Amino acid sequence: MISKEKTTHLSKFLSLVLRHQPETLGIALDVNGWADVGELLEKMNAKGMSVSFDMLKHVVDTNEKKRFAFNNDFSRIRASQGHSVEVSLDYVAQEPPAELYHGTAERFVDSILATGLEKRSRHHVHLSTNINTATEVGRRHGKPVVFVVSAREMYAAGFEFFVSDNNVWLTEGVPVVYLKMSEQD
Repeated sequence: MISKEKTTHLSKFLSLVLRHQPETLGIALDVNGWADVGELLEKMNAKGMSVSFDMLKHVVDTNEKKRFAFNNDFSRIRASQGHSVEVSLDYVAQEPPAELYHGTAERFVDSILATGLEKRSRHHVHLSTNINTATEVGRRHGKPVVFVVSAREMYAAGFEFFVSDNNVWLTEGVPVVYLKMSEQD
């Protein structure tokens, strides 16, 4: 069995390589963000990481946020969302629930209230379906604040929404008019 520490380390390394810096290992992601599993393992092991397919599968299967996915025959792997490198995840636009949530740190509130939620270096703004998840996301960056997004209203106004493989809602940005602070803040 792989230790929790090793699992966390591998998960963080996969996030780096599959979302932001594939060049760290000298691998290439295809246009849809997929990497060859055999090449990934070969390059990780060449760097002294000593990773087997079973260990990689364990990281994918046990990641609480379902950050990674295999293709049907387990020959390719990709991050589910959160890329800063150019990829097309081929998600189909969907009608969102009436409200979605975005967690952030208190220090970003003034900026968000001035400009809305911006994707910045990522492909999309990430939204969750519940306040608890949004609160946990915000807590990673400081004192958490949750914004309620009037998603259905945005959708009716022509904004597109997508759902990632790990059930994170994605959109290009959220104008201030569609935001309000959660009452629990």
